[in-house]
Amino acid sequence: MSLPEPVPGLVIRYSYVWRREADEGEESGRKQRPCAVILTVQRADDEMIVYVAPITHSAPKQSWEAIPLSSATKHRLGLDDLPSWIVTTEFNAFRWPGADLAMLPEELAPGEVAYGALPSILVDRIVEQFRENTARGRVRAVKRTE
Repeated sequence: MSLPEPVPGLVIRYSYVWRREADEGEESGRKQRPCAVILTVQRADDEMIVYVAPITHSAPKQSWEAIPLSSATKHRLGLDDLPSWIVTTEFNAFRWPGADLAMLPEELAPGEVAYGALPSILVDRIVEQFRENTARGRVRAVKRTE
């Protein structure tokens, strides 16, 4: 498995645990999905903590809950043609690389865990919306063990 540097905007394949699943006691994600790295923190002990937001086909109820991905960006990353959003009201935090990274489908890039990077203007929008949601108490975290 090839491990890229986890930087904000990198889209990885990850076994994401939704907050509602964590609230029910689940510790493992039900499926592997694309997730966007939104923040990385390098600790003094050389441990890297990565924060990822899920990418979903489920439309948000409110515009402040998620940011849409353009079809051009989805195509460039090798994702499907269905509408998708990056959720900005929850995230998973885990020690990089962690046990829940997954390889991309063989037809995309054998042995890789990353689809590619989001455009920097989109990354800026995602970070800004996370900040706004955090300030309003709308963000929920799921801290993973790995």
